Amino acid sequence: MDDEPLSDWAKRRDAKIGRLRAVPLVPGEGPKASHLNPDAPRAIQRWNGYTWEPHGTAANLAESRRLLHPRDEEPPTVTTPRPQPLRAGRGRHRKPRPGE
Repeated sequence: MDDEPLSDWAKRRDAKIGRLRAVPLVPGEGPKASHLNPDAPRAIQRWNGYTWEPHGTAANLAESRRLLHPRDEEPPTVTTPRPQPLRAGRGRHRKPRPGE
């Protein structure tokens, strides 16, 4: 049997610390799948390495998704190169002008 070294397992476990999940707050043994109760409030839980601990709440599925998967509100500012006009000259790809 090939056992994994404990240090590798610890690295994998530590990589998951801080991960968030949303759990629907439904009464009894109701369905826990998020798509079945989109209007139900959610408990936001955070993984601390050993157990899921309370982190916050969300009013519904849409709000919980915004908390779990935040998007950048402003697009990143990337400088795009300015298009350069064709320069005069002759190259393999240019057709000769009439009279040249």
